[in-house]
Amino acid sequence: MSDKIPTTDVTPSPVGQHVPGEIVSQEMYASRRHIYVREIQGVFQRLRRGANWGLMLLFFGLPWLQWGDRPAVWFDLPGREFHIFAATFYPQEFMLLSWLLIICAFGLFLITVFAGRVWCGYTCPQSVWTFLFIWFEHRLEGPRNRRIKLDKAPMTLDKAWRKATKHAIWLAIALATGITFVGYFTPIRDLVIALPTLDAHGWSYFWVGFFLVFTYLNAGWLREQVCIYMCPYARFQSVMFDADTLIVSYDEARGEPRGSRKKSLSHQQAREAGHGDCIDCDLCVQVCPTGIDIRDGLQYECITCAACIDACDSVMDKMGYPRGLIRYTTENALEGKPSRILRPRLLGYLAALLVMVGAFAWALSERMPLGFEVERERNQLFQMTREGRVSNVYTLTVRNLDREDHVYRLAARGLPGLELDTDRIRVPAGESRRAVVQITATPDVIELPSHAIQLHLAAEDNERIHLEREARFIGQIRR
Repeated sequence: MSDKIPTTDVTPSPVGQHVPGEIVSQEMYASRRHIYVREIQGVFQRLRRGANWGLMLLFFGLPWLQWGDRPAVWFDLPGREFHIFAATFYPQEFMLLSWLLIICAFGLFLITVFAGRVWCGYTCPQSVWTFLFIWFEHRLEGPRNRRIKLDKAPMTLDKAWRKATKHAIWLAIALATGITFVGYFTPIRDLVIALPTLDAHGWSYFWVGFFLVFTYLNAGWLREQVCIYMCPYARFQSVMFDADTLIVSYDEARGEPRGSRKKSLSHQQAREAGHGDCIDCDLCVQVCPTGIDIRDGLQYECITCAACIDACDSVMDKMGYPRGLIRYTTENALEGKPSRILRPRLLGYLAALLVMVGAFAWALSERMPLGFEVERERNQLFQMTREGRVSNVYTLTVRNLDREDHVYRLAARGLPGLELDTDRIRVPAGESRRAVVQITATPDVIELPSHAIQLHLAAEDNERIHLEREARFIGQIRR
């Protein structure tokens, strides 16, 4: 089967080129060109490296922190408890997690509208781990040109040990990543002892191996392919851009016509000679982790890491030209139009985000560590007791979402003289209990076929912990 598809060119063509209507072949797949990223120094790269090291320290360090007798951050799936420092959450509070994810999504939307894919360049885990792998590659195999020559050279002892050491370090980082990730679900202090002694759970080995393999592949081999082809954010980000979005861009009006020139020419002399500020050194291309040429305009592959800005600024400094040929700017600013930072779309996302964060903080502060559900017995409407009272039966489900055992007192109101056969329920910390409760009332208070009553449940040792649920009390109207 051919790997090419026939296409018809319908555009006008100069003499000597293919003519309209001519059948041409176009490649369906483009073979990957290995990108040798050049290392560069600069203010944005120092900022990015600081963010990268900070995030890695946070990721690798959190599972080792203790909070009392447990890890500070521990998602205990078998115990159905999710510990985040002093707070403990349960599956019944899944709505809080959903809410948090929505807040994160709106935060990403806000950042995208304001500064494009800056999240990708500075804090995305794919970028962070890829830059870490590349950092070790630079240390072991040398600068960009030396790495190109090394890959083209035949295998020697020097090349073998450098390659072997690099991949060994990559695998060690990938292994540490897998162990740390599993350490958020299994106490890592026990995990690092159980893994080598083969005492760990089978799923622990599976997930450690899973993250080892995919961290090694994604950060070591696939790299920019993940950002360009696999990440959905790269595809829908353009929908959120507008002419005032802050992007990394090349100032074509200032840089063209590009070309080499004598370094002895001053900036003014170069301009008078018809040169733009771009000397066509290609350094901006060599430092780009996705291998694009920023001078070709805005491209979805750009992760806004600003490596090209630092590279271009260093060249401008050497040439004695003003900085900013490549810079953070907006489309409007490049076209000489006014650029607005505060605009309706950005303010809308900001307002929605602030409202959701405020509501989430309020929900956390008012979070009640108690779950309480009431279900009326449906097999029979009501019964009459030997004492002549009307009886309704309810099934109560009580969940203690606190870290301490509690005894809860149950009370009913809504009709005069309501009596309960059980008014105390004991529930251990983090567990739930079901209780069947009979509530009775005298027939003379029954004025309707169905009355609304309220069941109030409160912890005896903590008056702040209480909930109330409404139920229906059914009886026969006295004639």
